[in-house]
Amino acid sequence: MNASLAFCRALLLSICVAGLLPAQEDLLRRAEPPTSPSAAPESVSSQTAPPAGTTPPMSSGTSSPQPTVPQLTDVLLKNLKARAIGPAVMGGRISDIAIDPRNPFVFYVGLGHGGVFKTSDNGVSFDPIFDKQPALSIGAIAIAPSDSDAIWVGTGEANDRNSSGWGNGVYRSNDGGENWQNVGLKDSRAIGRIVVDPRKPEVAYVAASGHLWVDGGERGLFKTTDGGKTWKLILQAPSPHNARTGCCDVLIDPSNSEIVYAALYARQRTPWSFFSGPDATNGEDIGGIFKSTNGGGSWKKLAGGLPSQTGRIGLAISASNPKIVMAVVQSYEGGSGQLTDLRSKSGGVFRSEDGGEKWTRTSAIDPRPFYFSQIRIDPANDQRVYLLAFALLVSDDAGKNFREDLSEKVHPDCHAFAIQPGTVPPPKPPKPEDKNKPPKPLVCQRVLLGTDGGVYQSFAGGKGWNHLNSIPAGEFYRITLDDAKPYFRIAGGLQDNENWVGPSAVQSKEGIRNSDWTALAGGDGFYVVFDPNDRDTFYAESQQGEVHRSKVKCTGSICAMASSAVCDQSRLKARRAIGFIGTRR
Repeated sequence: MNASLAFCRALLLSICVAGLLPAQEDLLRRAEPPTSPSAAPESVSSQTAPPAGTTPPMSSGTSSPQPTVPQLTDVLLKNLKARAIGPAVMGGRISDIAIDPRNPFVFYVGLGHGGVFKTSDNGVSFDPIFDKQPALSIGAIAIAPSDSDAIWVGTGEANDRNSSGWGNGVYRSNDGGENWQNVGLKDSRAIGRIVVDPRKPEVAYVAASGHLWVDGGERGLFKTTDGGKTWKLILQAPSPHNARTGCCDVLIDPSNSEIVYAALYARQRTPWSFFSGPDATNGEDIGGIFKSTNGGGSWKKLAGGLPSQTGRIGLAISASNPKIVMAVVQSYEGGSGQLTDLRSKSGGVFRSEDGGEKWTRTSAIDPRPFYFSQIRIDPANDQRVYLLAFALLVSDDAGKNFREDLSEKVHPDCHAFAIQPGTVPPPKPPKPEDKNKPPKPLVCQRVLLGTDGGVYQSFAGGKGWNHLNSIPAGEFYRITLDDAKPYFRIAGGLQDNENWVGPSAVQSKEGIRNSDWTALAGGDGFYVVFDPNDRDTFYAESQQGEVHRSKVKCTGSICAMASSAVCDQSRLKARRAIGFIGTRR
């Protein structure tokens, strides 16, 4: 509804809280029209209480008109002016990154919740360029290779979390993100990938995953040849399985734009479960990798070494040798396994060196497929392969062996990765002591990584990282307020970025800073409750139902915190000296 959309920015961009508002649920409850006389809003007396020790005057027998409670309207919300108060130390969950092919100082960052940010100074500063659009959950960003002002954005994150937001279609900008137009596919809900023809900026393919929670909607691979004015569904699952099966990834051969690869994927969530692959299609083997050699006019399902009973699939193609195609494949052959399994019984990383006719399984690694399933090949060296998972996994032998030591000090859970072509350093003669060692691989040095904790940049092929933490975004699940004086405090939990507490204002002329915020316990933060008997004690919930009690004591600008686990349940409410915890089971 309009109310929730209006509050979305306030919650996602570092608790942008506007003034002394009551809790959102109270506002929404007051905004509902009464359905019966007994359901009418409570009135507020216009008289003040008499001083202590005096007798109130007798009633005249006639009731005074009672003021009505203001209704929550679009006009009221429009006039609220939000201000960012922090914390600004993370960067939210990143869903995609796109580098301008003509100006590498310019790149675009999409967030699972939070819109699109653009930098024109290589990440020193970022500007929100999508905030005026009605959907801020981003699934994919693409820049036309032949026209870097033509930007495509697919709304609706395709990493199928319980908390993933949904979108309302595809947007296009012809001026580098200054202005946007919704160009259709409004019922696609989640976009896994957009690719644009290398020479024709009006030709684009959109991998639409579709509704996560219900059947139906626009699902499959769509193509436009006129910049989004019209769309054609060119690849979909057969009925009735097309109701749950969408397209999760798509590639264009950089040497021949008539060659297209795409992956179909079935999935559905309920409040208590998640089904994908054959579990979502009554055991039918519907998904897989498909190839077209005529721009999507006809398709062939690829086999030749690939597993059956597939779930989510991520695709990559080598720019230096487009015959090389790689995939990270979820497979239910031999059993579905657990979401926490790092290796698959039959899935994993697969590589083809003949355009997809024959495939070789190079690795069994495939952690948490519904949340990751992203693979990239270095444009200059097809032996260097990146696999996105809890950490950034790197291979220098075409995907046979992976290591994760390159991503030290990077926030876990990697979802987006962009490589700048043409950044390979010139070869150097080996040192005498290294003459018997194999030469170091020549790979592109500039890479960008998007995680649950923001954007990172490396100019050494991933050997060192710089956190570009000037994107003021985070995904708050819940916020609460206290009645501290002179300024009330806000506490809340963020997706994979802990629980935090901070002030609504400060006396310093510099305003609220990061140092005014304190991180409480938790990896994933959720509910935070203030102890009504001790304003410095907090109860904070984190993943797996854990609840921690934290005591924060501040002296000047220095805060000390002690924390201990309370229990491993969830949903805490403090009532005087009694704490109540509710769980689903």
